[in-house]
Amino acid sequence: MTDFTLGPKARMAGYRLRSFETIGSTNTEALAAAAAGDTGGVWFVTAQQNAGRGRRGRQWESPVGNLAATLLIVPESSPTLAATLGFVAGVSLNRALSSILPSGLVKIGIDGADGQSDGSKARIALKWPNDVLADGAKLAGILLEAQKLSDGRHAIAIGFGVNAIAAPQGLPYPATSLLDLGVSRDAQSVFEALSDAWVDTFGMWNDGRGIGDVLKQWRASAAGIGAPVAVNQNGEVLRGIFETIDDEGRLIVRSDDDRRIVITAGDVHFGATASARS
Repeated sequence: MTDFTLGPKARMAGYRLRSFETIGSTNTEALAAAAAGDTGGVWFVTAQQNAGRGRRGRQWESPVGNLAATLLIVPESSPTLAATLGFVAGVSLNRALSSILPSGLVKIGIDGADGQSDGSKARIALKWPNDVLADGAKLAGILLEAQKLSDGRHAIAIGFGVNAIAAPQGLPYPATSLLDLGVSRDAQSVFEALSDAWVDTFGMWNDGRGIGDVLKQWRASAAGIGAPVAVNQNGEVLRGIFETIDDEGRLIVRSDDDRRIVITAGDVHFGATASARS
């Protein structure tokens, strides 16, 4: 069994930890705790999740040794602002990876489409709305789920799945793991770094008042800005150029007929998939 511990910043900030040898879904466990009266500020973490889920009800595979972690919070902000916590999660995970991986794999940039001010390209980048890519393959995913409480507030379960030692097989998209990248980092190392990075980024978010700063950091580490993109929305595919993420966290695409289109949800594809016409 992996012995999970919070990072020192997370412990000092008062976060709690519930660790499991195996569990169905960390998000499910977190939302059940909220329904039972937990006020949040607690991580649910396991090295084996057997009933995980991704966006739109898809299954999320998490074999033994990968990281599955969920943070339960009950923010005072509105549901609209709470929805931007997905970007807080993305920046936090990118910061965590940057702190434990070789510098050639991931950096937090300040300029440029790939987050690199020196013209180099980070191998690890954030993909809108909730993935982390490594060399274009999915390395990690993030899932936000909300549950309305009896007092009118919303409990938010922020789930992280990181392929530490193995990537799922048979997916309709490429996937990879840290081990595939030649990096030997276990789930505990990733979790400790993530729990600390969350403290800093959540503080920047500041109940939604600092979302502009969070989005600036997210854009700096984004994959595909300025490149062809295809967005599948319930079977309808829009193609164009990925211009930016606006101040509300929406994807902005310049379509082939030069329209500027705002995307709030959809499956995003880059590269050859985005350019294909068939």
